[in-house]
Amino acid sequence: MKWIKRLCSFILLCALIVGGILMYQGYRGYREALAEKSVEEMEAEIESIDNYTTLDQLPQTYIEAVLAVEDKRFYRHPGIDPIAIGRALVNDIRAGSYVEGGSTITQQLAKNQFFTQDKKLVRKISEMFMAFQIESVLDKDKILELYVNSIFFGNGYYCVADASEGYFGKKPSEMDFDECTLLAGIPNAPSNYNPFASPELARQRQAQVLDKMKRAGYLD
Repeated sequence: MKWIKRLCSFILLCALIVGGILMYQGYRGYREALAEKSVEEMEAEIESIDNYTTLDQLPQTYIEAVLAVEDKRFYRHPGIDPIAIGRALVNDIRAGSYVEGGSTITQQLAKNQFFTQDKKLVRKISEMFMAFQIESVLDKDKILELYVNSIFFGNGYYCVADASEGYFGKKPSEMDFDECTLLAGIPNAPSNYNPFASPELARQRQAQVLDKMKRAGYLD
């Protein structure tokens, strides 16, 4: 039995060493990204785009739809969501591949603005460090506002105003319930879910958004 205990101890030690190396590499990647561009510079860069839309110019339905489908605990976590990460890990293990990331809105903003889109573990750790940094500098409303003004909606639209005007011919503030819930589902897979490319898939995704809104308590 002693050899089993020693083997377990050795495996644990190896796991701690590997984990420490990955954390160091992730932290180094975060520091390098932050040295190239600060959070404040990222904020100013996004705010300078044409058609920038403030949060108070967005329908409440759209905001609720985005939160429900992307990050329902957004206003309660510090940048990362351990519950979502745990759920994603279980689903990834079951699938035998990387199928779900568990990323919060803050992590997605960090990934899109500071890192590449690859799914390497070290990059994921760097993204988590950056999410904490973003949350230490900006309030939640500003983070959400920057997010919807910098995500890809398909068909060449990279902010909520361009997408609203492009798909519906309306300013974001003029979107109705149907348009809000349709638009909120597109960024998950813009090439598949945008209504110009595939109206049927866009409606299927909208149904998922509505279901998530019900489960999050936004709809009866």
